[in-house]
Amino acid sequence: MVSQPTNQDWIGVFSLGLIWGGTFMVVAMALEGYGPITVATSRTTLGALTLLLLMRITGRRFPTLTPALGGSIILIGLLSTAIPFILLSWGQQFVPSAFAGLSMAAIPLMVLPLAHFFSDEPLNLRRFLGVCLGFSGALVLIGPGLLQLGQGTEPLAQMACITAALCYAVSSILTRRCPPVDPVALAALTLLVGAALLLPIMLMTEGLPEWQGTRPTLALIALGLVPTALANLLRVSITRSAGSVFLTLVNYQVPVWSMVFGAWILSEALPLRFYIALTLILTGMAISQWFSLRKALIGR
Repeated sequence: MVSQPTNQDWIGVFSLGLIWGGTFMVVAMALEGYGPITVATSRTTLGALTLLLLMRITGRRFPTLTPALGGSIILIGLLSTAIPFILLSWGQQFVPSAFAGLSMAAIPLMVLPLAHFFSDEPLNLRRFLGVCLGFSGALVLIGPGLLQLGQGTEPLAQMACITAALCYAVSSILTRRCPPVDPVALAALTLLVGAALLLPIMLMTEGLPEWQGTRPTLALIALGLVPTALANLLRVSITRSAGSVFLTLVNYQVPVWSMVFGAWILSEALPLRFYIALTLILTGMAISQWFSLRKALIGR
């Protein structure tokens, strides 16, 4: 049974929003020297190795792989690591990091209709209205790109970011339906699946990575250690202490921090539609998750 959020939980959920919100800026830095597949592969592989080391240190064991669990791990690994990491890394070559961060804000809104059909969370009228409002924000975000599909790379890059968000949403449903398993072991195994797929692709297309300067290389290492490995540990700790409802507060921070870092650190120009999209998406999330948000804030 989870307890009321402690000061440590509040610090943790703020830190997690900050880390995940800054991920897109760090990806952009890594892309200054490395190809998109190398960025995706390094992130997945370093994250897997870090969590495997943690399992060894803490004495955790791998679960017995039944057909149901093995199938779930493979699908979750593909949809939560390999595919979205490649889509985001490729897409961020042509769109601002803030755009990628805003795209991820649509994940909770995509989860709701999926959960209605494939999980045990019905989509009531309030949630439906929130989803519609949030998706209108997504349309504002990519609206010009929809009119320009087939006319350059940027619209395709925008769709790649949105598709990555959809992958994360589907993987969230699959994770809920996954047979019981230690969450750290699940994270390590799904990252291993991603690494097993991406490593041969990287070797065939971009080859072994070579030193490309301090900033891109440090960004590459940071991606595997911080938003992939460390953030997962924070997520597990917060969920066990304060519950998954409290963890939803992270969803409201990620798009805000991605825009702040994009404009402040990378000097990205943020068009007006980014701010309109952010307002619509966050409002839609607040409406669709009102009772969860209220419970997280006041503990009722």
